[in-house]
Order: sequence, then structure tokens, then C-alpha cells
Amino acid sequence: MCTRRKAQSNTNPPTRLNNPSQMNLIAPLLPPTHILLDLEAGSKKRLFEQISELFETRNALSHDTVFDSLLAREKLGSTALGHGIAIPHGRIKGLKQASGALVRLKTAIAFDAPDNAPINLLFILLVPIQATDQHLQILGELAQMFSDRQLREALLNVPDAAAAHALIAAWSA
Repeated sequence: MCTRRKAQSNTNPPTRLNNPSQMNLIAPLLPPTHILLDLEAGSKKRLFEQISELFETRNALSHDTVFDSLLAREKLGSTALGHGIAIPHGRIKGLKQASGALVRLKTAIAFDAPDNAPINLLFILLVPIQATDQHLQILGELAQMFSDRQLREALLNVPDAAAAHALIAAWSA
């Protein structure tokens, strides 16, 4: 029976959406209020400031803790994947469960991407400090998700946060 479900999810992504146990790892981490479309950031630092404000306001996380975590990780090496995508991420002490934000920039910014292209679509991931396996699974699924050219293009053209969330929720590997 498990094999049958897997086969159905590969040929019919909406089936996966209708079965919460089959949902991708990303959708539950991304409330529609964490989707910012056409944000003006201007720089990586300003982007991290705005994201830190979002998590402070909506998740009661310390602005400085979020900002410092994202910046420290970025100093280790760029989280840009190429194709205009980046996945900044950080571990947050005291965070109880992983949380994410999706950002579409109005104007692409430099992000030291491997293809040297500026980025305009980001998924910011915050995880509890002890969530090593979960962190790696989520990052792997995000990389797989954003390697889907059709999804990237659709996210660049969605009219609102609800439509962006629906695209993420319906996506399957």
C-alpha cells in the first residue's frame, strides 16, 4: 500500500496535498503571513534586517538573534543556489520548531551566487539549535523544490501570498 501511495504522489501531486501525511516538509513551516512578495531590500544586510523584523513581530523571536544567526551562516559561505534562488538559514536557541519565510524581491540583489546571478527568490529557514537531522532534510527538500524551473517561474509571477502558499503546498518531489 505504501508503494501505491508513492506512485500516486509522483503522477498526481494534488493527491499528495489531499493527504496531510504525504505533504511536503516545507508547507507546514510557511504560514501565508510569512510570504513577502515584491519586497524592496537593496542589499543582503537590509534583507536580513527585514526578515529579522518579520520573525520578531510574528514569532516573538529576538530581532538581533535572528539577524546574527543569518549573517553568521552567510559569512561561512553564500546560501545562494543559483538561478536567482537563495536559502538563508540559521539555528536559533530557544526556538521550539522550524519556521520559514518566502520572499520575492522586487529588485534582485547580489548574493555571491555560484552562477554570479543576483537573487530574487528566497526561502529563509530558522530551526531549533538541536534540530540537525530535520534541518538537513528541510534544506534538501528546499534545494529540490527550487531546482524545479516551473515552480520557480510560477513563484515569480504569483499575484499574492495565498497563491504562493498554494504552489508550495501542492509541490511534490
